[in-house]
Amino acid sequence: MKFVLEVDMAHMHGKEEAVAELGRVLRYWGGNLRHYALEEGDAAEVYDSDYREIGSWRVTAA
Repeated sequence: MKFVLEVDMAHMHGKEEAVAELGRVLRYWGGNLRHYALEEGDAAEVYDSDYREIGSWRVTAA
């Protein structure tokens, strides 16, 4: 299986915002993954600090 995280950085302004938002995404979802079985088909949307959808993660077949 694969864990795939996709984040659209198009709306982020500069390196500083990108670093801050990506760090937030990784911290939040890293801590939240314990609530999922992490089986093929599991997925969720990813939101930025303004609660805009900026991506998703999913578990797929390899």
